[in-house]
Amino acid sequence: MNGAETIAAERRRQVEEEGWTAEHDSLYVPRERFKNVTIVPLTDAAICYARAGRSAAIFTPENNNGVGASALHMGEDWPWEAAWWKPSDDPIRNLAKAGALIAAEIDRLQAQ
Repeated sequence: MNGAETIAAERRRQVEEEGWTAEHDSLYVPRERFKNVTIVPLTDAAICYARAGRSAAIFTPENNNGVGASALHMGEDWPWEAAWWKPSDDPIRNLAKAGALIAAEIDRLQAQ
């Protein structure tokens, strides 16, 4: 599969296996986390997974003392509970998740 197909397949998986439908995604509106800090949940999660994709390409178990990108911290931008942070050591997998979350945010905005 090419990149767009990989992202589309991940978005289908999110809907079919995880239940993250458009109706569910419509609940994720921008909100203030702290004073003057607004989070946009789907976009912020996509950014975290995109960073994990970059990190997985750099920090492989082979060049990072046996620790892959999945051991990296999610960062303060992660909009949900830590239990939902599930990065992979595969950079393509992380980028597919990021792309699917961006697609979900586009769909949410277009449905408004």
